[in-house]
Amino acid sequence: MTQRRAILSGSTFEEEIGYARAVVHGDSVHVSGTTGFDYTAMTISEDVVEQAGQCLRNIEAALKEAGCTFADVVRVRCLLPDRADFEPCRPVLRGCFGEVRPAATMLVCGLADPRMKIEIEVYAQRSAR
Repeated sequence: MTQRRAILSGSTFEEEIGYARAVVHGDSVHVSGTTGFDYTAMTISEDVVEQAGQCLRNIEAALKEAGCTFADVVRVRCLLPDRADFEPCRPVLRGCFGEVRPAATMLVCGLADPRMKIEIEVYAQRSAR
């Protein structure tokens, strides 16, 4: 039987909505859509690039707890309400994924809170290296 483990970040959203920051299922790691909130303070910057950096720090913490790094990421999805906000975030994304080259998608859509300017989700495979 494949083992399944939930990883929680302490975000109030996880408790209110009923989800996990990430789920480890065998060698697969599914990281939920992650926003730029600093989950310890439940604050969020107004700057999209700072939000992207915080998203990635939040994701990195979940990956680490799952026994992974960005090098194990095979798919990344970025969701943004404003298409123009994607270009300024590219260097931050390239810093984490430029050498890894995961499959990637960028979608323009509404997010759950108007303060959110970007949401990022990743899928990692622990045996990818």
